[in-house]
Amino acid sequence: MRRPEGFDRPEQPPTRDGAAPSAATPGGRGTKRSSRRPADTATPAGGRGTTDGTSTEPITVPKRQPEQPHLASVSPLHSSGAQQAEPVTEPITTVPARSPGARPPKGRASDAKTETAGTAGEDAEPALTPATARRKFRAARRARKRYEREEVRRFTWRSRRRRTAWLVALGTVAALLGFVLIGTYSPLMALRTIEVVGTSRISADQVTAALGDQLGTPLPLVDFARIREDLGTFPLIQSYVTESRPPDTLVVRIVERTPVGTVVVPGGFNLVDAAGVVIQNGPARLAGYPVIDARAGVGSAGFQAATAVIAAVPDAVRQQLDTVTAATTDDVTLVLTGGARVVWGSAERSEYKAVVLAALIVSHPVGTVKEYDVSSPDSAVLR
Repeated sequence: MRRPEGFDRPEQPPTRDGAAPSAATPGGRGTKRSSRRPADTATPAGGRGTTDGTSTEPITVPKRQPEQPHLASVSPLHSSGAQQAEPVTEPITTVPARSPGARPPKGRASDAKTETAGTAGEDAEPALTPATARRKFRAARRARKRYEREEVRRFTWRSRRRRTAWLVALGTVAALLGFVLIGTYSPLMALRTIEVVGTSRISADQVTAALGDQLGTPLPLVDFARIREDLGTFPLIQSYVTESRPPDTLVVRIVERTPVGTVVVPGGFNLVDAAGVVIQNGPARLAGYPVIDARAGVGSAGFQAATAVIAAVPDAVRQQLDTVTAATTDDVTLVLTGGARVVWGSAERSEYKAVVLAALIVSHPVGTVKEYDVSSPDSAVLR
């Protein structure tokens, strides 16, 4: 078949062996004859030109080796003038892993021998010797004992917890008991100093000397009953409080009796407090304290009412008191230094009566009034 003019086949690059490639049929069944017009041939003028004969050239298609997906290709060695060598591959045999000491399956003794021979010197297990057997036996026995101990601990944790709690409690009690015993009988806690606080009329040295027999005694063993007896010899002490200051100090806080008036006695005047306790005795009357005239004597109901009224009046009025007379609890009478008389009545509502009396004295000073009657404080009377 002739090719039309002007449709020349393009030149193909030379192949590896220098021959020009030829067109092949799509199916690879044969070669196609093609005509090619030489470049130097010209068509004669005025007629149809003639073409040269075409030649057929075979096209060589190199065979491609099938790719193996899991094997690396081996590059062939090339030499001048030698054809390309085919890659050589060997099948890979996968041997399943077997645990040490496991026996090979029956019927495959030869395979096991082959495998043992193939792996000898690499990861083969050493032969079992008596020393190795004894060592493995001891390791297994230790592992079993350890496991048994763990199981015992797991099932006995409650009892161990209770035992630990009891031990901690007993240890704490023993430590406290030891501390108490050491503090009680140790010479480090012996009493060496006695401090007396709150005395004005009483000498602190006298009180310290009276308590001197307690020196050297541990603070927890101080005899407080003996201290009460020793301080009871001082009539001016109304009350006291002791305080221990470890390691060796005892503090005694004293509250002295407060005098409220004087009582006439055959030998002179006794300074007494609200309870009738004699604080001081002297032939002369002490200034600033009124004379209490209780016909029933010290400690009677009249005396108690008189001392209650003296304690209720303000200091400005108390300084002007000269005499307090109380035959009974309902007829308390006060006499001021200016000669004015105060009718007090009973000791009830003494605070309110004291406020009314102070106001009356301010509005009507002593000397302008002879008598202040506050027995009914809501309706006071001046005479």
